[in-house]
Amino acid sequence: MKDLRRRLARFLGARTPRLQAGAICRDPATGKVLLITSRDTGRWIIPKGWPMPGRTLAQAALQEAWEEAGVHAHAAEDLGIYHYDKTHDRGFAIPVEVRVFLVPVEALADCWPEQPQRTRRWFAPEKAAGLVSEAELAALLSTLAPRRPAAPFSTRA
Repeated sequence: MKDLRRRLARFLGARTPRLQAGAICRDPATGKVLLITSRDTGRWIIPKGWPMPGRTLAQAALQEAWEEAGVHAHAAEDLGIYHYDKTHDRGFAIPVEVRVFLVPVEALADCWPEQPQRTRRWFAPEKAAGLVSEAELAALLSTLAPRRPAAPFSTRA
């Protein structure tokens, strides 16, 4: 039923997407990324939220990383965007565009604001890409996977 409502809403008229700031939190030492569970369905997601007055989107992404995942960080590099439909309790969906920032994790807190509501876990980027529901987010995560070196070039003729 939700899918039908989404399709109908898109068919009847595209609405301008709402903007959110998101954080792909990465361990600089291992290259792994931190995913958290959503509060409602337990799906694997990245920390994200609405813009905050007086803060840039990068600053909002850092704040969401702290509140939702307990991440201490000071830097956020613009990585790209992805889209999803945020479904409300009443069943209607709002299109959302998430501006994603790459956040090098400096430390993880043992206690953080949303700890009782979420699980956090480290994953290799390619594994994380397979766990998220949004294809565009999966593509962003895949760009962080380590590149395999090319086969050695043979000089033999």
